[in-house]
Amino acid sequence: MRRMIRYLASVFYKPLLVKWLSKERKYSYRDIHLVIHPQVFHPGFFFSTKILLRHLAGMDLAGKKLLELGAGSGLISIAATKAGAIVTATDINPVAVDQLRLNSQLNKTSLTLIHSDLFELIPLQPFDIIVINPPYYFEEPLTPKDHAWYCGRNGEYFHGLFKNLSNYIDQNTVILMILCEGSNRSGIQAIARENRFEFDCIKTTRNLIERNYIYQIHTLPVHNVGSTVKQDEKDIIIQSEKQ
Repeated sequence: MRRMIRYLASVFYKPLLVKWLSKERKYSYRDIHLVIHPQVFHPGFFFSTKILLRHLAGMDLAGKKLLELGAGSGLISIAATKAGAIVTATDINPVAVDQLRLNSQLNKTSLTLIHSDLFELIPLQPFDIIVINPPYYFEEPLTPKDHAWYCGRNGEYFHGLFKNLSNYIDQNTVILMILCEGSNRSGIQAIARENRFEFDCIKTTRNLIERNYIYQIHTLPVHNVGSTVKQDEKDIIIQSEKQ
């Protein structure tokens, strides 16, 4: 059934959505009001942003140093700031950074904004919380907007992410990432393990289109360095996510 719904959405809904998103739009989420540039990921028409928002709403963010990598329009970063977090918001897309600045001003919030490719221009420091809504698909980004969707043919985004992540965490850092069922989750997890990180699926949500998974990412013990995700481990991961 969900496969049929996805097909119908791709044929009828997606073309209308693409046309509608080709212009600047206003969007509101509760008490947050945003202007969404057509070159920036729109949080209102895709599930991942709001799933992460609902999860963060159950956390105590007051006084916590929070980093959002790939903040896009800034919805998560602004919500976290309103909840008392000290937020650093970054994006590789310069248009998104401009929108972050505009939307932060519109909502009277104070963020540290950085135009950066992953950690490249972020000063070394440990964060209490790192939130990642990554590009899911293993294709080459050809435009700045594409970086919200495509992580490179060989997952270059994830190689860069996990290679440098340890420089921005301590033993208490909470690292959250959301992935959908259509993404190459086993491939992403394999890249993580090569860099001494593992995934723990802490929440699964399901809608008519897809499943989404929130993962908490942990460092692996030193003796597991270089290990790979075996097929039986993949099966266990997938089975646990279906429950």
